[in-house]
Amino acid sequence: MMPPMRIALLLVLAWVAAAQTKPVVGVGGIVHETNTFNPRKTRLEDFATGLGAAEGILRGQDVITKSEKSNNTTAGFIYGAGQAGYTLFPTIVAGPQTMGTVLDSAFEPLVAELISRLKQAPKLDGILLFLHGTMVTESYPHADAEVVRRVRAAFGEKIPIVVVHDFHANISEEIVRLSTVLLSYKECPHLDARAAGVNAARIMGDILSGKVKPTQALAKPPMLLNILFHNTYAAPLQAITDASKQLEKTPKVLVASVAGGYQYADIPAMGPSVVVVTDNDPALARREADRLSGMLWDLREQLVMKAPGAADAVKMAMNNGQWPVTLMDAGDNIGGGSAGDSTYILTELLKQKADGWVVVISDPAAVQAAIKSGVSGAFDMPVGGKTDNLHGDSVRVKGRVKGIYDGRFVERAVRHGGGRYWDMGVTAVIEVEGSTPDMPNLLVLTPKRIIPFSLGQLVSLGIFPEYMKILVAKGTIAPRAAYEPISARIIEVDSGGVTGMNPARFTYQRIRPGLFGAK
Repeated sequence: MMPPMRIALLLVLAWVAAAQTKPVVGVGGIVHETNTFNPRKTRLEDFATGLGAAEGILRGQDVITKSEKSNNTTAGFIYGAGQAGYTLFPTIVAGPQTMGTVLDSAFEPLVAELISRLKQAPKLDGILLFLHGTMVTESYPHADAEVVRRVRAAFGEKIPIVVVHDFHANISEEIVRLSTVLLSYKECPHLDARAAGVNAARIMGDILSGKVKPTQALAKPPMLLNILFHNTYAAPLQAITDASKQLEKTPKVLVASVAGGYQYADIPAMGPSVVVVTDNDPALARREADRLSGMLWDLREQLVMKAPGAADAVKMAMNNGQWPVTLMDAGDNIGGGSAGDSTYILTELLKQKADGWVVVISDPAAVQAAIKSGVSGAFDMPVGGKTDNLHGDSVRVKGRVKGIYDGRFVERAVRHGGGRYWDMGVTAVIEVEGSTPDMPNLLVLTPKRIIPFSLGQLVSLGIFPEYMKILVAKGTIAPRAAYEPISARIIEVDSGGVTGMNPARFTYQRIRPGLFGAK
């Protein structure tokens, strides 16, 4: 047998030989959606959790091998590069993560590692970056732009840098100026994460071959586009999403992006954005960006927030007559940076004696208590409301431990963000006092904050959501891709928390003055 070291050397030599005959493009990203109203700061080790993704930080070849079967942006880069005929040089993809402001002690080493790994490439003809578009650090209110600035400084003005943003990006003039092409997801729920990566990789190929010379323009209407209206598959936003897709059929338009923005980042760039990229036609880019921005502005009178609070929402679900009804716990939107342990809806389910419900709460101490009690053992302790004073009080829950699970599952369908491999940590299911065999009340306890983008989260625990009456998903729009197909009705709940949908719950200090909808 050939020695392992020799095999490794031959693989490297083979890669270098291939790279010498094809363009080489570096690929990497630091992916963080920063909720500046969340008092819990994001540490370096928090990036490793990845909001329940089995791999929070990928390095080197793992970027390829652990992403290529997913439906996320990195998987799109991989496929698109193969179609365009160039070689990818993988570096680091950290995240996605969503929490409070990123500590400099987390940001600085991640950016340094990204650039260091890019410099290890034998040559680089271009760089593909996946950056969420809303990262805020202690020192940089628009940290994504700072990432691109440093990469640009390290590799010069001539190298093409193509950036992919999430739909919720807050986009600044700086990052548009620093990047060669910037594009965002079009859809929310984000079912096009992979498609955005493929598109970015295709455009990079056209740049490298000399086929196109990108010029881009940014337009930002002076408004806050409330997260309640971020569903791109329904009115009023669907018409603008469709218009952006239609625009891309126009000659010389390479890509047109309409980003909804992220209202939980108190920074000057907060709000929706339009970026239009053309082939060497800056006037066309400016004209069309302004046109789509004007369409967003014209929607403003339709953006009236009407959503029930927790008490009314539970009552509506109980009386709906057709089930299941999914309650979107907007104030505890984990994907938006919340704690995952809000108790407002749980309190009302217990108070109103609802039956046939499922609630997921992140509570490591409660998980340990359930493990100690064991399967079929008694459970009696306060649950939730332990991270801060923003997400309700702890609620005493009595019942029995129905099961203990390893918390791992695979999502094979295309869902929000395109994640495939998930890890909730060791998870406990509590059958709450008052349950019946046909209509159990189930409390799922996880040690990690888990974004509810997949029904696999419940099915892997032996819970069949289509047979329940009330499902609680800690999100606003994103969980729809998984929950809408089985739900008789979805109700967005104006619940308390750091992701409450009502901007009046927050005090903004750094956003542009006079934004429509900010109060």
